Amino acid sequence: MIKAVFFDLYGTLAGFSPSRYEIQSSACRDFGIEVTPEGILAGYALADALMASQNSVRPLRILGTADRDGFFAEYERKILQGSGVEVDAQQALEIWRRVRSMPYEMARFDDVAAAMDILRLQGLTLGLISNMNQRGDELTESLGLDPYLDFAVTSLDVGAEKPHPPIFRAALARADVGPDEAVHVGDQVASDVEGARAVGIQPVLLDRDGTRPEFDDCPRIEGLMELPELLASF
Repeated sequence: MIKAVFFDLYGTLAGFSPSRYEIQSSACRDFGIEVTPEGILAGYALADALMASQNSVRPLRILGTADRDGFFAEYERKILQGSGVEVDAQQALEIWRRVRSMPYEMARFDDVAAAMDILRLQGLTLGLISNMNQRGDELTESLGLDPYLDFAVTSLDVGAEKPHPPIFRAALARADVGPDEAVHVGDQVASDVEGARAVGIQPVLLDRDGTRPEFDDCPRIEGLMELPELLASF
């Protein structure tokens, strides 16, 4: 019986505002580069997979300045490759720095509140598991998630990132449930799906952008309002 549901943050409960395409296209225009919405979508899929892989080996939060610059240069190169644009590492880093200089914020997705209201009415414990290098209570307060979540654990709180077991086990302890009583919902295969499964938690892939239509390694949904009905089938 499922008693707790854990959620990833970025790409699952919240995303950028303005959108990633608006930010990237504006930054790229300064360098005479044109990108497309579809290309940025595809590029971020590559880039976010790279980030998940990096965090599984050597977390970003412990990297020095030079190594972080090297990582984000490659991260931006992946983003641009989605639009068929190839740049060298130095230009990629310059574009990334332009992206980072632009004003934007994390904003909650429109379906979050309604879906969580339903889940809470079902008596489920709801938690956040995030690789954001920020305290969990600060994250939930800034995004207005406090009324919906019972707790949050982050890599800063725990000292470990998804897909590594300690951050998932910390969530299980906070929820006071066993792995077979929990579900984890996230948008990344390596960090969310494989990380949750490694500790015995049932994963659910949230594919908001519809970039993985053929994925069948675990249940897949395209919006959080699909989650309550899916949980009823477990």
